[in-house]
Amino acid sequence: MVRSRAQDSDVCGVTAAVAVIDGKWKTALLWVLESGPHRPGEILRRLPGLSEKVLTQALREMEADELVHREVHDVLPPKTVYSLTAFGRDLSEALAPLSDWGHRRLEKLTGARSVS
Repeated sequence: MVRSRAQDSDVCGVTAAVAVIDGKWKTALLWVLESGPHRPGEILRRLPGLSEKVLTQALREMEADELVHREVHDVLPPKTVYSLTAFGRDLSEALAPLSDWGHRRLEKLTGARSVS
């Protein structure tokens, strides 16, 4: 999905919301950051398969969309911490029913496979 759709006022609200979380890692990043602030290395350890480059790109996009707050501490070596903004927490809460639906769907699929 094109990121510009997230800012187009002539699209459905769901389309605008999905444009913000589109991609393989953004919902997983929301899930990790729900538990509190994390440093990039901590996030990478919690999400195996996520590269540092993709993490940086996703966090920058989420920061631009005001979902994530980036705090840089002026120490050596530099310390950066990411956390959800209030807007990001709102999105995470809005996605909770969708997550519940997804789990029910997976259970249904698993049940259908075991019956076959």
